Amino acid sequence: MEEAYVRLLCPDCRKDWESTPRDLPAPDETFNCPSCDEQRRLSEFMRTEHDLETVRELQ
Repeated sequence: MEEAYVRLLCPDCRKDWESTPRDLPAPDETFNCPSCDEQRRLSEFMRTEHDLETVRELQ
């Protein structure tokens, strides 16, 4: 089975990266940018609605 990845983008510092949904908290939980430590809901870091739906489906 192929592993899914989602794309994230920090709204503050604009760092972009990929992660597996299982390595992330729920979309409504607080998440910290690994680069600048900005704290927001995980859903605010999702690059696209598709990425957000992928996280919701695979958690």
